[in-house]
Amino acid sequence: MAEVSSPAGEATAVWRWEVSRDPDEVHALLCACDAHQAAASGTSAPRRRPETTERRVRSGAVHLLRHGSRPAGMFTLSADASFTVAEAGFPHADRPLYLSRLSVAPEWLAGGSLVGLRCVRRALAVAAESGADALRSEVNPDLADTCALLHTLGFAQFGPTLSDEHGRRRAYLHRGLTPAAGGAD
Repeated sequence: MAEVSSPAGEATAVWRWEVSRDPDEVHALLCACDAHQAAASGTSAPRRRPETTERRVRSGAVHLLRHGSRPAGMFTLSADASFTVAEAGFPHADRPLYLSRLSVAPEWLAGGSLVGLRCVRRALAVAAESGADALRSEVNPDLADTCALLHTLGFAQFGPTLSDEHGRRRAYLHRGLTPAAGGAD
């Protein structure tokens, strides 16, 4: 799929998905998105550990969307939750997968970009193709655009919105899946 231009002014560039093999590139994208979102929402950015990023990249769980040679967005899809599942109050699922670290390069966060939408739609499709019956995520409810996107794509909050000792809020979202559901990217 090609697009006419990018925020950086690149001429026609190709969009492509890959399973990331570069933890440094992924971690830089993650931290840049976190910093941008924190500044926009007035919240603090989460602390991200490079070791966790490296482990997730090594496991093949990090899906990266490129525009030309540059990373535009990414997400992690895993069978293991990065949070305490019992605290979330999710409905029953036999084979849930967990969406985390949804990130969009800051230059793609403005102006109606569809990078975030493409990332979530890709996560839904990959999860359904793998036989998952649910996709779940922990989100910061103060990131209104991210939450609105997830709600628009069928995610519903389960359990209360919680806060940690630093005042960072979190909510838990769930979307049931049927095989091959989720749509194309």
